[in-house]
Amino acid sequence: MAEHIKHKLMKASEIPDFVDDVIKTGCNICAVGHDKYLIGEADLPPLEQERVWRKLAKIDEIYGDRDFLKLEIVSYLRSIGRYLDVGADGSE
Repeated sequence: MAEHIKHKLMKASEIPDFVDDVIKTGCNICAVGHDKYLIGEADLPPLEQERVWRKLAKIDEIYGDRDFLKLEIVSYLRSIGRYLDVGADGSE
């Protein structure tokens, strides 16, 4: 099966808008340490999860591929206080 190829690449200048749009869906987005970030929707009821997944898919379509901006997104999230630092044993 052919893999879906994203043609649009997100610009670094779009990171604040991307983060705001994710937050508006009701999902938590935060940096984990200095090299990862996550978008959390697992604690939503099933019907709400479906609605949020559709919104996140639309956000993905709007902004395009952002994998290459991961560290910049993490840095931005840390700069606005949306981060968790994890210890060597996995605790906060």
